[in-house]
This record gives sequence, structure tokens and C-alpha cells, in this order.
Amino acid sequence: MISLKDLVPAAQNNVNAQFIVLDKGKTTAEGQNKACLSLVADETAAVHFQLWGDECDAVEPSDIIRLTNGIFSYSRNNLVLRAGKRGKIEKVGEFNMVFVETPNMSEIRWVPDTIDSKKYVKESVLSPYSRIFPPNN
Repeated sequence: MISLKDLVPAAQNNVNAQFIVLDKGKTTAEGQNKACLSLVADETAAVHFQLWGDECDAVEPSDIIRLTNGIFSYSRNNLVLRAGKRGKIEKVGEFNMVFVETPNMSEIRWVPDTIDSKKYVKESVLSPYSRIFPPNN
């Protein structure tokens, strides 16, 4: 299992992680499929998690999800974690999980490494928390 704080875009196409769903956006139509964005977190960081099709109806805030063979990459200019075609998600519990909301790994600007263009490095933090799901103050 990887900690969310250790995610790096494009370099990881087999992410195995466990996290809690903190918030979920409204479901939209993406061609023939449904899609919705959610905010998930573990004890190290938060990230935006893309849900597709039946996942949109099956996953709710407070669900604890285990992701197997997921992908952390750009989708429509947004950096998201998702199951993809090869991955799968499984609900493994509810409510009881330690988590943090910062840093949000989707709110970091990543750039290609100058030494190895296949790798990405952190350039700057766009926002310390999710701009899509801002914290309640």
C-alpha cells in the first residue's frame, strides 16, 4: 500500500492505497458514462479521486475504500487518482479512519524532471487544500 503523500503523477500506474471518502461532487454525464469527482484522504495527504459509472452511485462520503492497480495522472487538466480500466475499488469499511486534508496532492503543480523527462517533480503548491472541496470554516 502506498501513502497518498507519496503519489507522483504519470510514474504510477499500479497504485494500491486505502483511504476515506471525505466529500463527493455531483454526477455528470461523460459521453455514455457517468463521472463524479470526490475528495479522499489517508493519514498522510488528500487527493481528488475520479469515480466512473456505477462507482458514482456506490461510493459515499465516510466510506473507506481500497484501491488496487489505480492510476495517478492528469484527466482533462486535473490531476486525479482513479481506478482506470485495470484497477478496482472495494469498500472495506466506514467512518473510522485517521486522515488529514493537507497537503492535497491534486493541488501541487508537477513538472517534468530536468534529468529524466519520464519523471515528475513538485514545482509549487497551488493550494494547501482542495479548491474544489474547500474546508468548512
